[in-house]
Amino acid sequence: MKMLKMLAVGAVVATAMTSATTASADCGKVSITEMNWASSQIITEVSKFLLEQGYGCTVEKVPSATTTAVASLAENGEPDIVTELWLNSTGDAYAKMASQGKVEALADVLAPGGVEGWWIPQYLADKHPELLTMKGVLANPKLVGAQFNNCPDGWGCRIVNDNLIKALDLPGNGIEVFNHGSGETLATSIAAAYEDKKQWFGYYWGPTAVLGQYKMAKVEIGAINQEIHTGNQNKDNANPGVSDFPPAPVLTVVTANFKKREPAVAELMSKVSFDVNVMNEVLAWKKAKGASAEEAAVRFLSTQSDVWSKWVSDDARTKLSALIK
Repeated sequence: MKMLKMLAVGAVVATAMTSATTASADCGKVSITEMNWASSQIITEVSKFLLEQGYGCTVEKVPSATTTAVASLAENGEPDIVTELWLNSTGDAYAKMASQGKVEALADVLAPGGVEGWWIPQYLADKHPELLTMKGVLANPKLVGAQFNNCPDGWGCRIVNDNLIKALDLPGNGIEVFNHGSGETLATSIAAAYEDKKQWFGYYWGPTAVLGQYKMAKVEIGAINQEIHTGNQNKDNANPGVSDFPPAPVLTVVTANFKKREPAVAELMSKVSFDVNVMNEVLAWKKAKGASAEEAAVRFLSTQSDVWSKWVSDDARTKLSALIK
């Protein structure tokens, strides 16, 4: 019965998402990024639905990626909204535009941000809680399979990991480093370990379907030290140190002109924030079902009304509640 109700609600939401919407006098045209990765696409679809059905906007999705979105903002002052901008991938370009007053960050769209770190399966942590710190891992290398699953060559995390491996002397403490050839084999190694409840220790990040599908426990590498972490991003660091990965800032950004033109929309987007664990779960559902970003957005809207209802205005909440009961 519960599933039938969910399907019925989903059908109503899906119909509303695909139906034409006439902009009200309160909101005109809004351009919003459709980035080339799943979490951003879901955020965009959720935002589009709320803007169209709650605020009467006419929303145009703009296919984009980090570098192209930043370049377009700098050169053309468009699009109006970038829904998921990873600050650590923008270099100095975003900071320069922000200092010039051209753009403004409205929200940390992922809370507490993008998550990186070293992990073990939760079933291993439950059995051996001492493995939740690097001190415990280094003292018991066989309990984690005496192997560290590293990023592929060419990834930014590979440089940081290699410096941490050196600083912690993983090989000297009996832990062999296995460098994966691709993100697919890294993800598959977690799935294979889970299937047989085997040992696994290595790097991963979120939001991802993998962390939504497989419950993993984060190993405390050490205290976060931004200076050390920045140094560890240099592949030629002769003296790497130990610092955990700080959360990566992931922002919703708007142009200054748009914020002035559509203050109600800017107010909404300043509140749109997804707990990274919730996004992991939505991504896992999307992958398991072979669903589209729009279908994943429908699922979020249908099951998380207690979350998104706090983002919208009273008037928008009334309109949206008539669609999603």
